[in-house]
Amino acid sequence: MESEIYKRLKLKYLPAAILFTREKPIGAMEYAEGSSGCTVAMLTATVKGRQAVFSRSNYGCWAAGIGLGFVNHQGIPDNFIYVMSTGKKEEEACQNTGELEIEGGAFKKTPELAKTVLDVLPFTDIPYQYVVFKLLTEVDLSKEEPKVIVFYANPDQLSALVLLANYGRPGANNVIIPFGAGCQSICLLPLHEATQDRPRAVVGMTDITARPAIDADLLTFSVPYALFREMEDNVPGSFLDKPAWQKVAARIPDRG
Repeated sequence: MESEIYKRLKLKYLPAAILFTREKPIGAMEYAEGSSGCTVAMLTATVKGRQAVFSRSNYGCWAAGIGLGFVNHQGIPDNFIYVMSTGKKEEEACQNTGELEIEGGAFKKTPELAKTVLDVLPFTDIPYQYVVFKLLTEVDLSKEEPKVIVFYANPDQLSALVLLANYGRPGANNVIIPFGAGCQSICLLPLHEATQDRPRAVVGMTDITARPAIDADLLTFSVPYALFREMEDNVPGSFLDKPAWQKVAARIPDRG
């Protein structure tokens, strides 16, 4: 499947499609059983031409289990609120949980504030065995339908994507930039948006722990598949045909 948005925005990478399946694709990259790895690193490899697969027993890290829709709230480690915030001193950690010292990431000021993230996170448990990342151009719509489409975009391109997501819709809040892990922003959160009456696009990769896996000048823009089709249909006649965009597009390097 081709994307007019990819062409008109001069995106560096082809968009990636996220699909759910009960059959494991042959030859796709996956993390070794029992090993740890980042979902976003797999996505970056995908937009560069590889295909990746995650399973219920092999998804890289516990956070990815949540971000990919394999694990509900019961799979959250007890120490999550401390990992996200202040951490725990060794004596306190040992006394309360039997664990060693927990280092906090200081993403939330207090453990109590970290817990509020769990209160609003749209946990899900998809009825599939595998999550697959593949290039949109490799999707065969006669056999499969993506759940989410993910773009990698620089600030100029992201501006156009935000405008296009709002172009054919009422109001001004059809795109969100939520707090969350990189894998949540590319899969779990847009997947949740797909269940809403008016699904929104999700800007992601503000997760600084995952940013080393993506080019420094890029963010992600993830959309439920229905919104992606709407945006594609709205390209003709939109601002992308107007002089204001042409001025911006002129400074975006051509793909080599």
